[in-house]
Amino acid sequence: MTTLAPPPAPVRADGARHRSAPPADGGLASRARRLFTGAPEDPRWARPALWAILVLATALYAWNLSSITGNTFYDAAVYSGTKSWKAFFFGALDAGSFITVDKPPFALWVMGLSARAFGYGTWQLMLPMVAVGTGSVALLYRLVKRDFGAVAGTISALALTLTPITVAITRDTNPDPILVFLMLLGAAALLKSVRTGRLMPLVWSGVAIGFAFNTKMMQAYVVLPAFFLVYLWAANAPLGKRIRNLAVGTVALIVSSAWWMVVVDLIPASSRPYIGGSTDNTVWDLVIGYNGFGRIFGASSSVGSQGNGASFGGEAGLYRMFNDTMGGQISWLIPFAAIALVAGLVLRGRAPRTDARRAALMLWGGWFVLHYLTFALAEGTFHPYYVTAMAPGIAALTGAGGVMLYNAFRNGSTALEVPSAERSRDRGMGWALPTAVAASSVWAVVLLQRVSGSGTLYTVAEVVAGVAGAASVIGLLVARFTKRQRLMGVAALAAVVALLAGPAAYSASAATSSTNGTNPTAGPSTGGMGGMGGGGGQRPSGAGSGPGTNSGDAPSGSGDGQEVGQPPSNSGDSTDDGGSTESGTTESGSTDGLTGGGMGGGTQVSSAMITYLKKNQDGASWLVAVATDQTASSIILESGEPVISMGGWSGSDNAMTLAKLKSLVKAGKLHYIVVGDSGQGSNSEISTWVKANGTAVSDYSGLYRLDASDVG
Repeated sequence: MTTLAPPPAPVRADGARHRSAPPADGGLASRARRLFTGAPEDPRWARPALWAILVLATALYAWNLSSITGNTFYDAAVYSGTKSWKAFFFGALDAGSFITVDKPPFALWVMGLSARAFGYGTWQLMLPMVAVGTGSVALLYRLVKRDFGAVAGTISALALTLTPITVAITRDTNPDPILVFLMLLGAAALLKSVRTGRLMPLVWSGVAIGFAFNTKMMQAYVVLPAFFLVYLWAANAPLGKRIRNLAVGTVALIVSSAWWMVVVDLIPASSRPYIGGSTDNTVWDLVIGYNGFGRIFGASSSVGSQGNGASFGGEAGLYRMFNDTMGGQISWLIPFAAIALVAGLVLRGRAPRTDARRAALMLWGGWFVLHYLTFALAEGTFHPYYVTAMAPGIAALTGAGGVMLYNAFRNGSTALEVPSAERSRDRGMGWALPTAVAASSVWAVVLLQRVSGSGTLYTVAEVVAGVAGAASVIGLLVARFTKRQRLMGVAALAAVVALLAGPAAYSASAATSSTNGTNPTAGPSTGGMGGMGGGGGQRPSGAGSGPGTNSGDAPSGSGDGQEVGQPPSNSGDSTDDGGSTESGTTESGSTDGLTGGGMGGGTQVSSAMITYLKKNQDGASWLVAVATDQTASSIILESGEPVISMGGWSGSDNAMTLAKLKSLVKAGKLHYIVVGDSGQGSNSEISTWVKANGTAVSDYSGLYRLDASDVG
């Protein structure tokens, strides 16, 4: 009996089966089919696996979306940008544009456009974050797959998806997920320019990094040494052309980085908000100081670093990524990635200068090493979620390097068709695979031992990591000596399970529990500052007339601590994303009328006081002036009205002077101010003048009313 059946799928040299090419009709149906099933040359499982990973990533980032409150500091700035295009452009904290946040505004623009299009609310702010988080996974898959194949791309995408700190920060409104996506766009364009030798992809790479700069300033430049080195060494063009192209690409980078900064600094200070975090009211000072050298060196310097804030990730040093706070956030795959990088470069050692795989290894290796050294040795303010920028490098090395090590392990023992010289080289590097698997498996067990007793999830992960890791190493060794390729494949799959069991447990925890809006971390608390969480998930009761918490409206402010306008029992310490610790304790035990919000992204405010202020605003542009951004952002979100932060995040900014305060009061733009007796964030000259000339509101501690008649 004759049967009609399609011919078997072709088999590549590495044993992977592919589909036969579909008819090249070039129509919409063909393109849609390719979107969901993949290219004809891809293995059958590749595109379904990618879609499954993207669904997993989206689920982790968007799970229980209503519980996400984000960083109220940035939330307030986004809300203010929906009320004023001026505040939108400058990234001002308040709709009256008195002071900016301490970052450039690109991430605020992205969230602000979503809020303007769909209304202000939780999912509207989180929509761009989930999109760029999932987009980063898809982009990394494409980049790694192009040079190393579908298996490598799939492993890399899964590793990035399950990086615990990446899950935690993507469920937040800090700018880091957007920063990572833009940096990956820059890497994609760079690698395209390296392969083709063309100029325009390099220009677009510079533009992407420029937008990343306008998201988080100097952190976007960490990858630049690797970008320059890879292009100069490996681009498919003569040396002279490579140098010329780099020069043009650098110009594109500078222009796309500096345009906003130049425009803002050219505008007279009287016509724009004060630049939060700066010492001289310029963006340039913010770039090289507070968000530049201050992050690296810590101590204030001649360029105005203001970078002496606390570290939430432990002491600076090469071990920082492995300590109790940081280990569970990022370090799971570092041993594997480091071994894979070294072995991979050795394996490609005799390849031509323009070898695409070596160029990719140089890029991802440089990405990983540069970020590692920057974050490990930084002595300024350091938060665990910064290291999400390192995750793509680790994930890419895990996938690409893992496949290279597997092929070397296999070729050195069983693939007799491989030339003898290449087989000898692969045999030498082949032992790197079981070594790397053993190292990361043991480290995973150590990390999970640190949190033993924290829950069944971590106990199960520890058992899985230990058993699967041991089975993988034993299976690889047995397969090597018995030449059983099927057993080798099963052992490699067990290695993937062992390496990702721990990160998966931490990521699941990050997706299903309330996280800290200002300093989000994954997994259980391990005793370090970075492990503290939950503060940002609380919503105080509304004032009754604020913007509310429903979809399309501003959520209430959040945070821990005493309420403004109520007698506090003690002081609270807090630190911003770039921040110096704030301690506002007065001699009498109160806190300047604005109490510490802990790590929750803002101080809790008195709803009664907000109701009073709104009732007696009397046409003023600002509802009240307070000492710091934390208190101001909470009141903005609670009331929906502009609020002045006189001292920026730490209270040390020179945004408010006595002369400026007098002019605002005299013009009727401000009637109320909260002052205290002493402490950081308190301007003694302003406090003295307000107390001498204002009228104390007896019901609310530290609150004074001022009218034009009070200004001499």
